[in-house]
Amino acid sequence: MVSYFVPRGRYLLKAGNVRKALQQEQPKNAVQQQQQQHGNWSMLRHFRQSSQVAKAKPQQQQQQPQRVRPATTTQLQVRRNMFARWTGFLLRWAPMGLCVFGAIEWQFHKYSTVNDANTPHTASQFQSMVYCSLPLRIISRCWGWLASCYMPSVMRPYVYGWYSQMFNVNISEAQYPDYSHYNSMAEFFTRPLREGARLIDAKAPLVSPADGKVLHFGSASDSRIEQVKGVNYSIEDFLGPLQTVEQSKEAAASYANALKQQRDGSTELYQCVIYLAPGDYHRFHSAAAWEPTVRRHFSGELLSVSPKVAGWLPGLFCLNERVVYMGKWQHGFFSYTAVGATNVGSVEIYMDADLKTNRWTGFNVGAHPPSTYEYEEKELKDVAQKFNKGDLVGQFNMGSTIVLLFEAPKNFQFNIEAGQKISVGQSLGHLV
Repeated sequence: MVSYFVPRGRYLLKAGNVRKALQQEQPKNAVQQQQQQHGNWSMLRHFRQSSQVAKAKPQQQQQQPQRVRPATTTQLQVRRNMFARWTGFLLRWAPMGLCVFGAIEWQFHKYSTVNDANTPHTASQFQSMVYCSLPLRIISRCWGWLASCYMPSVMRPYVYGWYSQMFNVNISEAQYPDYSHYNSMAEFFTRPLREGARLIDAKAPLVSPADGKVLHFGSASDSRIEQVKGVNYSIEDFLGPLQTVEQSKEAAASYANALKQQRDGSTELYQCVIYLAPGDYHRFHSAAAWEPTVRRHFSGELLSVSPKVAGWLPGLFCLNERVVYMGKWQHGFFSYTAVGATNVGSVEIYMDADLKTNRWTGFNVGAHPPSTYEYEEKELKDVAQKFNKGDLVGQFNMGSTIVLLFEAPKNFQFNIEAGQKISVGQSLGHLV
């Protein structure tokens, strides 16, 4: 009977299985304790168990094997910390330093323009060097090649129409108002005008050589020319040295007086600068009845000649590529200069077939003084070309500038204004 009440399953086990039995009993006891705590609410017990399992899963996923970094010395770690600290400091405060520097520069610029309103703000030597270092000649050559490419007839009305709308082109004045007539952009740029579109003033001694905007005009008696108000350049740098020895000796005293052909003091030198915009008529005509004797081709830069750049960069017309024709008219010395510009390297003169502009000159870095530019000179005595007022002279492939420098009596008076829009054949001045 006694043996019947003895729990055989618990005390009649082998010695080696005692530890396993104890380990199996511990979870059972824990489960019983939980059941006692929760009571008979089985649904609540299952809900808590499921929430505990859900919380345990993300922790298991986040536990990933960590990479062991290689051991580094103390010196290397200190250097790394210093580098990271200074890098963060510079990146954090650099924008503020740039803003302060920009504000100081703006105040200097504002002070120079406000306190001296008569003197415009022009480019410094460094800014001029950077601007002249741009590959504008290569860009102009690429643009010239692109403009000469054949354009499909389907695209012509859209491309030429968009260009006409952007630059205010009056296509009704052209000899061929139909867009499909022009095979390329170059042909559209150099389009001829219909007969009678421009009337030449027969009474005026001097007329406008092109459609454009008057940048500046006036006297040039002090051997300098103003490209815009307050920004001028030397006549000698623009035209080059004089031809004869006697003129060179006189030029040492006054270059302007050496150019004059009338020695009695009754005349003065005058100048007029006309800018051709991209939408203007790109052919230019003779401004008076005159005879050219010498042609000089200066292979300079191809900088922009827009009014904004002309007022910012001193000596712009002396830096750019230009073709100078010097001769005489009824009142003495007369010069006619076609100045090239960006995308306008090609200047064509109909009477001068030997003229080749926008040639490759290599990579020239930085601005060069006008005296370092070489020029080609050609005598035109054999050509014996005489121009009448309004005769066609040549063409630009885009907008550019015409500079007139001439000798006239002291009673000559301009009847134009700076910034005025002017057309071919319109009077520039008269004798009082």
